Amino acid sequence: MEEKKNNFLGVMFECCHVYGRLYKNKQGTFYEGRCPKCLKPIKIKIGQNGTNTRFFKAY
Repeated sequence: MEEKKNNFLGVMFECCHVYGRLYKNKQGTFYEGRCPKCLKPIKIKIGQNGTNTRFFKAY
């Protein structure tokens, strides 16, 4: 079973200066979500040569 801690990324949305989370899609190929304030969409691909970083800034 997959660990819960890897099911989301923390994102600081610089557009509205708010924090939000991106969750894995059903296929496990992307983290997807929207800014909680302005609803701007964001999508981050999951790849083999990825990173262990869990928190990001979106501009």
